[in-house]
Amino acid sequence: MNPGPPRPGGPDPRVTVVIITHNRRDELLHTLGRLAALPERPRVIVTDNASTDGTAAAVALHHPGVRLLRPGRNLGAVGRNLAVRHVTTPYVAFCDDDTWWEAGSLSGAADLLDRFPDVGAVTARILVEPGGAEDPIVGELRDSPVPGPGRLPGPALGSFLAAATVLRAEAFRAAGGFSPRLWLGGEEELLAADLAAAGWWLVYADSLTIHHRASTARDSTLRRTHGIRNTLWFTWLRRPVRAALRRTLHLARTVPRDAASVRGFALAAAGLPWVLRERRVLPAPVESRLALLEASQRTSRARRYTG
Repeated sequence: MNPGPPRPGGPDPRVTVVIITHNRRDELLHTLGRLAALPERPRVIVTDNASTDGTAAAVALHHPGVRLLRPGRNLGAVGRNLAVRHVTTPYVAFCDDDTWWEAGSLSGAADLLDRFPDVGAVTARILVEPGGAEDPIVGELRDSPVPGPGRLPGPALGSFLAAATVLRAEAFRAAGGFSPRLWLGGEEELLAADLAAAGWWLVYADSLTIHHRASTARDSTLRRTHGIRNTLWFTWLRRPVRAALRRTLHLARTVPRDAASVRGFALAAAGLPWVLRERRVLPAPVESRLALLEASQRTSRARRYTG
């Protein structure tokens, strides 16, 4: 049930923030401090994906009001699914342990979702810290070629960025959340397509802002391997054969020629039996939107498989 609009500039009961984390205690504590200072005073749920650096104890000590989930193993993006089970608000705002929402943006997102009942997700402008420059992906979101009805509150998108998006909790649950098979790395694409197939619009909202101070605690090579694998899995799960072949060949031509890329393709091939069993081609209107994104994907400065 929608609890209704909040007092202007005061706590907002419509949005819960969900964060997944793994061995990034200091970054997470910084993000939680930023969220605690927001005028919206959002409820926050953290899934600690089996950290070994004292993350759970630090959160309990410094932020006792945060709901802390400890599944005992690294669930990857599925840690968000676990957290959303505990969400009782109509909207859920995802952010990473190295991103934080700007004051007013959570209420702004909730206002948009209140006003546009067929919008399932709103993605914010991303500012890179320190310095506050726009992330290169922002220009692509702002100039999205995906057509949508003129009444939408911003450009229609073909996917979303989990670290910078507010979604309807009911839509997320109905679509099944993030796939356990994809785990982490480009995991949004499959969920976004399934949300669109269910009739939800995904939009970019320039009026919303999230800040990103990239953590140095990341294995970019492993992330690239998983990103290649997941891109191929999504492509063959949901795209028509001709489109899937185009994207597969483009990846083969453009990814770095190294062991990490070979492993990404090998992992994708190993999953082919289950992919074919679960393959479900998207409805034509949704596929036509994704086809329009292919040119921008080929020239993107922000979506390169590097690391």
